[in-house]
Amino acid sequence: MDYFQRTLQLPLNQNIILFGARSTGKSTLLKRTFSKNQCFWIDLLNFENEIKYLKNPSALISEVQALDSSVSHIVIDEIQKVPKLLDAIHYLIENIDKKFVITGSSARKLKSANVNLLAGRAFVFNLYPMTHLELADKFDLTDILNWGSFPALYTRCVSNDDRRMFLTSYAQTYLKEEIWYEQFVRRTDPFLRFLEIAAQTNGEIINYANLSQDTSVDDKTIKNYFSILEDTLIGFFLEPFEKSVRKRVAMKPKFYFIDLGIVKALNRTLSIPYVDFSSAYGKAFEHFIIVEIMRFSSYRKNDFRFFYLRTGFGAEVDLVVERPGQKKLFIEIKSSINVRDDQLSNLIKLADDHDAEAVCFSRDKIARKVENAIIYPWKDGISRYFL
Repeated sequence: MDYFQRTLQLPLNQNIILFGARSTGKSTLLKRTFSKNQCFWIDLLNFENEIKYLKNPSALISEVQALDSSVSHIVIDEIQKVPKLLDAIHYLIENIDKKFVITGSSARKLKSANVNLLAGRAFVFNLYPMTHLELADKFDLTDILNWGSFPALYTRCVSNDDRRMFLTSYAQTYLKEEIWYEQFVRRTDPFLRFLEIAAQTNGEIINYANLSQDTSVDDKTIKNYFSILEDTLIGFFLEPFEKSVRKRVAMKPKFYFIDLGIVKALNRTLSIPYVDFSSAYGKAFEHFIIVEIMRFSSYRKNDFRFFYLRTGFGAEVDLVVERPGQKKLFIEIKSSINVRDDQLSNLIKLADDHDAEAVCFSRDKIARKVENAIIYPWKDGISRYFL
């Protein structure tokens, strides 16, 4: 992966917690950022390391205290395997002149263990699959919509068969290692059914009653399943936009998986490519633009908040962005290569009603204005508002 330049830049002079789903490239990023000769590296995916520190977390203290002064950073990979190590890390941060770099793929395990999360003592970052800027000349929109953008797809996979096997294995490994192994669910069969249905309804308003009926588990369990996906960094909620916070809480969110390849793997449609101009292609393009915006916003730490808007009459804005000190941004996402003016009538009216800036991200080649809205080629739109 040496030819990729990741957007996320980690500070060398701070303690860091780096979260990210499996295979997003956390370890690779750290190896590129921190000199091997200056690091004491502990991989908790190594079973012997996991058992050693589970039995005696304080062993880390004596090991670090014995390190040569030339070692400036202690890197601990997959901290959720031994959450109690955070107490030892806290002690060491307060008592030695070295920096800690910690990675994790499950915030849920840390929360459930009620451990010391180093509040105020470490900067927290999230790492995601590759963006179009990171892929540079390797980027191909059709490939991304069909396969997603996990780094391994570009470093280890030389054919579509390789890609298919990687993503299928990823979905199965995720279920086994992140869910069953960590004992987040007691029974895997209902959760597996849930994963398939959640993928089929990716980007749609969650109907808990229907999901409950389809999976034969209650609403409370369905909500817990979604929170597992969020806490293990496999997906995120997009909440409804409503001026009244009370009304907003009462409305249902949408849920998006962090990568398009996961959705196709869970849907078992990896062998069926999207057809340009089809509704499925348009839905995948919308998913891509939303996750791309979320990734850049996270890396830039710009404090934006994201929502969707749907009126009681069914008019919808794909993405509402609350920006501190600026007007709200209403974004319509169209996979068309020539968006018609009449396709933006709802966007223009809703933006006017909410005193918001209205834009459309599409595959148009040149930006143009339609009344109070501007249609941007999607790369230009992302660059203007999120980079």
